[in-house]
Parts: sequence; C-alpha cells; structure tokens
Amino acid sequence: MECRFCRKNILDVDFRDIELLSRFISGLGKIRPKTKTGLCAYHQRRITRAVKRARHVGLLSASAK
Repeated sequence: MECRFCRKNILDVDFRDIELLSRFISGLGKIRPKTKTGLCAYHQRRITRAVKRARHVGLLSASAK
C-alpha cells in the first residue's frame, strides 16, 4: 500500500491545515499509528510534528473533541 502523500507528491504538511490533521487523530485526541493511517514513515513523522505544533499553538485540542 502506497502512502497517499507520496502518490500526490506532497513533501511537507502544514500545521495550520486542521481539517487534514484531524483525520489522523483518534476520538480521544491521540495520533493514530502508521499502521492505521497507511502513511510511510517519512510522512507519519511529518504528520506527528504538525499535530504537535498545532496543539502547541492552540489550533488543535490535546483532548477529545
């Protein structure tokens, strides 16, 4: 299975794109593992970093919605 970001040739993930990041967060606010998301290791790290940055800035809640 190929990573959806690799298929679209997307290299960077923006931490301000909350709609995209919310797809990779569970109902409890945890970041989903790469086995569930289907991302490659590179993009999983990018998503993780973007989610953490969005939480730090206050754009994304650290707890459940």
